[in-house]
Amino acid sequence: MRRSVTRSMFLAIPAALSACTSWSNEQPAVLLRTERNHAALQAAVAKLLQVDSMRLADDALTTANSIAIERARPRDAAGALLQGRETELPERFRLVKQDADCVLIHERTGKRQRLAGVDCRVKP
Repeated sequence: MRRSVTRSMFLAIPAALSACTSWSNEQPAVLLRTERNHAALQAAVAKLLQVDSMRLADDALTTANSIAIERARPRDAAGALLQGRETELPERFRLVKQDADCVLIHERTGKRQRLAGVDCRVKP
């Protein structure tokens, strides 16, 4: 039994190492501020969060390579919060440039979304 466990560990190590090196060429990135880039970002965030649509600030990911998105909290007609304390953590995303691609990464899930047709540059 011990021999089979050892053998399986040696088989798993190269697979784990290749997974680590496949993203080693990614660098923090920011979007160029255009309507097309902004629309693609909103669509990608909505897809990763599995919601129909998403509204983000016009300058989202144009100066920093990460954002945190909090769920909208319901309010009454006077603007007061309907619920008490918010216990849900914000969703965090970061943008990286991997080769020629701009890739959005959902931090909680690790899911990656390539932003097709989007212009981004390595963050200085």
